[in-house]
Amino acid sequence: MSNRRDFMGMALGGFAGLGALGALYAAKRTWDPLPSVKAGGFTTLDLSNVPENTLVVEKWRGKPILIIKVAKDDKAYKDKRLITVDGHKFMITIGLCTHLGCIPDYFPDQHQFICPCHGGQFDAAGEVTKAPPPSPLVIPPFKIDGKKVVLGEEGPEYKKLKAAGLVA
Repeated sequence: MSNRRDFMGMALGGFAGLGALGALYAAKRTWDPLPSVKAGGFTTLDLSNVPENTLVVEKWRGKPILIIKVAKDDKAYKDKRLITVDGHKFMITIGLCTHLGCIPDYFPDQHQFICPCHGGQFDAAGEVTKAPPPSPLVIPPFKIDGKKVVLGEEGPEYKKLKAAGLVA
């Protein structure tokens, strides 16, 4: 630095650079979602104490999630859409009819769901057994973690179902 003017220019440039870095950091922080928002996308379900052939309803992202532990004597037990957790088969679907979005009622004695609006029927695996629903009940993204299922995260089991064309 040959003189005072060069020194002042370098100092001003350094402070301007620090200010720009601070502004970029603040902008990035405002664009990132809050931790509470990130966590809101995942729901952990403990399936260890779900009784057989009983409907359990949970909530995920504002939608009802229907869970049934399918009995071995049920005709839907061999369906490829069922999720195996700890040696038991479960039907885990978003509880909205694929026809008009109604919430189907479960009839455990018949092992089926019946949509109250237009009479559409689904078996215990969520497959359509009577129209008008155009497709089976939707399986949400999931990841199996021991005896628990984490909704909202695509695990290897979900990706395998997706590759087979069994999920939307």
